[in-house]
Amino acid sequence: MCAHVLVAEDDEMQAELIRRSLLAEGHTATVVHDGAAALDAARRLRPDLVVLDLMLPVVDGFGVCRVLRGGDRSGDDIPVVMLTARSEEDDVLLGLELGADDYMTKPYSPRELMARIRTVLRRSGRAVGLREDPVVRAAGLSVDPERHEVRCEGEPVECTPAEFQILLAMVAEPERVFTRRQLLQCTHGFDRASTERAIDVHIMNLRRKIETDPRRPVRLLTVFGVGYKLSGGRP
Repeated sequence: MCAHVLVAEDDEMQAELIRRSLLAEGHTATVVHDGAAALDAARRLRPDLVVLDLMLPVVDGFGVCRVLRGGDRSGDDIPVVMLTARSEEDDVLLGLELGADDYMTKPYSPRELMARIRTVLRRSGRAVGLREDPVVRAAGLSVDPERHEVRCEGEPVECTPAEFQILLAMVAEPERVFTRRQLLQCTHGFDRASTERAIDVHIMNLRRKIETDPRRPVRLLTVFGVGYKLSGGRP
């Protein structure tokens, strides 16, 4: 079984570490970097759990939790695990009083965070109703992180480990623009010799495998000056 976890963390490297840890556990993840985006994603996506950093821009974690627990049914039953660099007792108590289900103080162990998430999901009762299908789908693509399988319009696609990790990240968040650095982080542990420019090669190879015409891609699109994104619509 897996959960859909919303990660609200403004530190991109920390957010990517959490996202990859969640994927390794069989979960799916949506990552946002400010409080306003966290509230919007919580309302639209109704995740099974929110990992919420307190020091978010725009709206801080306290504000996000206050709105989620405000009783408008937009997110008052979604479990929240808070991350904080603040160890003061008053901050921790305030977070718990606002309705956080658990908290961790930075720096923390990713393995311990995953264990806390499992505990909160079980305690909240959401573990009973978690989606048993871990496959993520978008744009005619399906990526199964448990079986390590990719299909395009139902047909199997052979991918290298690095290509698989890049595609998994992009299919899980269609329309999100990924920088080369972010995609490179996805391949760490699978392609240690890779560089940011090597991401271009991975994208080119993926286009050969999933695009009808790799020279005129309709799925894996270049966002000039930024990076790449997966078009969320069907080609």
